[in-house]
Amino acid sequence: MLTQAEYLAIAEQINFPTNAWIDGSYTPAINGGTLATINPATGQEIAQISACDSADVDVAVDKARQAFEAGSWSKLHPSQRKQVMIKFVKLINRNQQELAVMEALESGKPIKDCVSIDVPETIDCIQWHAEAIDKIYDQISPSGDAALGMIVREPIGVVACVLPWNFPMLMAAWKLGPALAAGNSVILKPAEHTSMSCLRLAQLAHEAGVPAGVINVLPGLGETCGQSLGLHDDIDAVSFTGSTEVGRLFLQYSAQSNLKRVVLECGGKNPCIVLNDAERLDEVAEHVVNAVFWNMGENCSSNSRLIVHSAIKEQLMVKVLEKTRDWITGDPMDPRNALGAMISQEHFEKVMQYIEGAKQQGAELILGGNAIELNNGLFIEPTIFDRVTSDMTIAQEEVFGPVLAVMTVNSAAEAVALANDTCYGLAASVFTSNARRAHNVARAIKAGTVSVNCYSEGDMSTPFGGYKSSGFGGRDNSLMAHDQYTETKTIWMDLSTESDSQLD
Repeated sequence: MLTQAEYLAIAEQINFPTNAWIDGSYTPAINGGTLATINPATGQEIAQISACDSADVDVAVDKARQAFEAGSWSKLHPSQRKQVMIKFVKLINRNQQELAVMEALESGKPIKDCVSIDVPETIDCIQWHAEAIDKIYDQISPSGDAALGMIVREPIGVVACVLPWNFPMLMAAWKLGPALAAGNSVILKPAEHTSMSCLRLAQLAHEAGVPAGVINVLPGLGETCGQSLGLHDDIDAVSFTGSTEVGRLFLQYSAQSNLKRVVLECGGKNPCIVLNDAERLDEVAEHVVNAVFWNMGENCSSNSRLIVHSAIKEQLMVKVLEKTRDWITGDPMDPRNALGAMISQEHFEKVMQYIEGAKQQGAELILGGNAIELNNGLFIEPTIFDRVTSDMTIAQEEVFGPVLAVMTVNSAAEAVALANDTCYGLAASVFTSNARRAHNVARAIKAGTVSVNCYSEGDMSTPFGGYKSSGFGGRDNSLMAHDQYTETKTIWMDLSTESDSQLD
């Protein structure tokens, strides 16, 4: 880890990418429009980024389709695609400090997280899927000797990947890794606040040998660029990570256009259940705090509801409050800080409204609750509310900020019922010393990932996605991620003869 001064020096040397990446080069938006990308920790403009619209979408889709049909990537031998992607990984590794600083500046994320989590996991993701390319086999059906039934995977074609702003580079990798491994052409649409790291990744991929047109990056607004991607008749699939509200729009776009495949990973209101037999409460408290405050709570799998058994609540909360005070909020470029800035003024105001609303509805504020005035940045204190009930807004809606809602129960059954009392079902955690209880509770919770005695989303080998309004259509990570970027084809060959005994 470098010092704050050293990271700021790197920032001064970065040549920020500002134009769209189409067909192997940086290209300004056809309409000449731009969007300001702002450092949320200072309020200062970093750069003006091309604002793409439907005209740019048409060009990018055309180039992506041409590349796909030409077969320069889609028909490349799997081992050759693997080699190119491994080279891509090496280039990311070589430029990891630049990428980490770029992401911290644009998103407000702590530099220590960008350096130790976001960039390494981006590398791990792309390498993992690259290594899987030549290890995924097609199948032969049990059709008997008179026929041959082959079940083969083929790349789906042109894929649009619409990204969130909370993990710009890592979410790009979650989609680029399996989509490229399968042989598709990809159009990335980064969030309007965080485009630069994705633009730089595309350049590095091209340098590694990914052919022109196979990766395209279109920065711009959701209501223009994003909508145009969703409605385009020559896009075969959309993989979306973001809010449930916008996810619904992409389903509408699919229905209004070519019925393109849509895979959604949306929001969450995730529970952390601590039962009365939980052990090592110091460690439990560490997980509780990390689960809600990591990345400023701007995380779809944030455990923003602490559901704790009354028998141990008092003891646990003392430790949670102690641990929370160690999470220092401040300049994201200072590696000593654990919490950075909210992504935008709009989002900052939204989180503060949730805090004020919780007070008005009767929740007990026991820590934080205030904005922090620092360098014109958008900082909010780690905030904890007690005596939260399920009918409160803070218990039902995704705050997406550093806010913990504490709820008290008297049994495991009550905890499960409360955990499932939400329209979401993305992630959950349960803490207990009883293996049978852990298993039963984990099975009873309606969520795509349930971690036991820890806070975790799993790793690259485990699928990630949700139940209910948290999304559907596929999973990120693991070999299952390849399913959303491939079509399954059956090839049936009649091998019968006049006499089955004949060999010639």
